[in-house]
Amino acid sequence: MREDGKHRIEHDALGTLEVDSDVYYGIHTTRALANFPVSGRPFNRQLLQGLLIVKKAAAMAHRKIRTYPAETADAIIAACDEALSGHFADQFPVDALQGGAGTSTNMNVNEVIANRAEEFLGGRRGEYKQVHPLDHVNCAQSTNDVYPTALRIAAIGLLRRVSQAFATLQEALQEKEQEFAGVLKLGRTELMDALPMMAGQGFGAYAKAIARDRWRLYKAEERLRETNIGGTAIGTGMNAPQKYVFYVTDILQELTGYGIARSEFPMDPTQNMDVFVEVSGLLKAAAVNLLKLTGDLRLLASGPAGGLGELTLPAVQAGSSIMPGKVNPVMAEMAAQAAMRVIANDTAITMAAGAGQLELNAFVPLIAESLLESLEILAGAVELLDTRGIRGIVIDAERCREHLERSSVLATALIGHIGYEKSAEIAVKAQQEHRTVREVLSREELLPEERIADILNPYQVTKPGIPGGSGASGKQ
Repeated sequence: MREDGKHRIEHDALGTLEVDSDVYYGIHTTRALANFPVSGRPFNRQLLQGLLIVKKAAAMAHRKIRTYPAETADAIIAACDEALSGHFADQFPVDALQGGAGTSTNMNVNEVIANRAEEFLGGRRGEYKQVHPLDHVNCAQSTNDVYPTALRIAAIGLLRRVSQAFATLQEALQEKEQEFAGVLKLGRTELMDALPMMAGQGFGAYAKAIARDRWRLYKAEERLRETNIGGTAIGTGMNAPQKYVFYVTDILQELTGYGIARSEFPMDPTQNMDVFVEVSGLLKAAAVNLLKLTGDLRLLASGPAGGLGELTLPAVQAGSSIMPGKVNPVMAEMAAQAAMRVIANDTAITMAAGAGQLELNAFVPLIAESLLESLEILAGAVELLDTRGIRGIVIDAERCREHLERSSVLATALIGHIGYEKSAEIAVKAQQEHRTVREVLSREELLPEERIADILNPYQVTKPGIPGGSGASGKQ
């Protein structure tokens, strides 16, 4: 190694290169910075945490089997702990989108840990005399088993957060289901008046959909626990001692608290990325339900004068730079955009997973970036929608009643008593005369007043059976 004060000279298989003297990374990272200035975003920080955990576990395993001196392993472990605590965050600048199946990211981590460990042992950055990025930090490893394993670790942690966020959202919706259980409102199909319902029933339907998402996401973790660690380059395990493989898997379990297990056929998770597609597909399904929910909320809260205005969303900020007093449904809009991004990311993950060839998928960096982003933004969006949106919803029971009374859909409740044709006549007259169905019925004297009241009872028209008939159960 030669230095000129501002730079040090490092070498690799391609030759030599100047590296800034004050950085912890080395020649491989420096080349990657020149090759991949693509998105302007460094690789995901949760992926970094996963990679550091893998490097720490590997050093701990090597210390057990005495692959290299214990002090070298201890220095690597200490360097990993420092980085895990947030030190050197700016030393991992490699772009999220890169060629090489994540090799540049892996080498970035190898170099930073090696140089910091070298310092612990009294050396200087770039010397690599006591701790080498490849001979020690990357010992018995390949990018091809380290990167997918780190991605699984990162994804599991975020998936737990997403699952919990949906669980909390489900609870909030169920609370609204109970709160609005007695508010009668107009149902709508294809944006047109439909049968009456209780406002709480609508929130109950939302809660059921979110409950499915919660369960699917909770179970998805099982798919991510199986790793190819120890499989090295293509899954055959060359250069990875058998004892190391068993130890590193056990240590990963201890460090993460996750049920990490080594695949019985490591070549499979080395080359096949369908597990990430499956998890992403479940995130997409959750995003679809979130998009539907937020769209409904925006529509029901529209107005307040010129729209439906049946419910009010919390006012969290002023809505216009030119229209005084305007308030927009910004939390619902934010969550909807997050859902759209998750759906878009799913397409990228699908294409990248399918583009793998033979023994490796070169596009795993795109899979990692897209999947982890989906997990992060979905968790954040749902948490915020819950606390700053759903829990503050207020129903306008009077507005709901007005809309229902102005509609002719209550004529549907009459079919079992006066037939479809006569019920249709009542509906048409109500529309033409701008009267309620109850008013037209009373005027036509087709049924006694007490019978009309029984048939149009809110607890009758919103439950199974014939309203006012022997098969219906009403709460008077």
